[in-house]
Amino acid sequence: MSTTNLIKASLEAGFELLRPPHEGAEDGSSARRTPPLLVPIRSLGANHRGRIAQHLLSLEPQDRYLRFGYAAQDQQIHRYVDSLDFERDEIFGIYNRKLELIAMAHLAFAKDEQLRSCAEFGVSVLPSARGKGYGARLFDRAAMHAANEGVSMMFIHALSENTAMLKIARNAGAKVERDGSETEAYLQLPASTLDSKVTEIIEEQVAQADYRLKAQAKQFWSFLAQVQAVRRGAIDAQSRMPH
Repeated sequence: MSTTNLIKASLEAGFELLRPPHEGAEDGSSARRTPPLLVPIRSLGANHRGRIAQHLLSLEPQDRYLRFGYAAQDQQIHRYVDSLDFERDEIFGIYNRKLELIAMAHLAFAKDEQLRSCAEFGVSVLPSARGKGYGARLFDRAAMHAANEGVSMMFIHALSENTAMLKIARNAGAKVERDGSETEAYLQLPASTLDSKVTEIIEEQVAQADYRLKAQAKQFWSFLAQVQAVRRGAIDAQSRMPH
């Protein structure tokens, strides 16, 4: 996406925030809108650890099984979140208008310096946000960042039954090898370019601005709801007064 299109798409996303939130659009009803051209994906820091935990704990048992490769219990998820190294690895997230983390990806870099040319990708998307291509967009964002960091090979280790994850890998051109119940996917990344580095910087800035707008919009609509509640209460009290 060109710089001009990035800016245009970010402005359109900003205008969308001015509309009142609709419950159905966030919860998977038929009122769901078509996803925007630009999906703001931002890097997550340690201050987002609580929301990351909330996101993963919201996954159904089968989704946890596919994401982690085992039936992760709440305590195991908390340990995973607590162990996230935000200095070494990169965590990406997509927030909705309610500031709920609806999709996230973990790009894990090798601890061994001799293996710094490799990274592993994992992703999870809440059921209400599926079918919009968020997993693929997170994969593309992670691949771009990995290439810009000098990584030449991105790996995906998934259960063979995780067809959604393997589809993302295949569509990206990864080589997929199945070994019984588990599958490995390997994607050779292109060398970074000036364009890829500038694009990543712009996308991150757009995502940061989008997050701030969503936070401000959420505060505004919350304030407006409180004002309306007080107004309704005053009207009800007045209607009960004897005439």
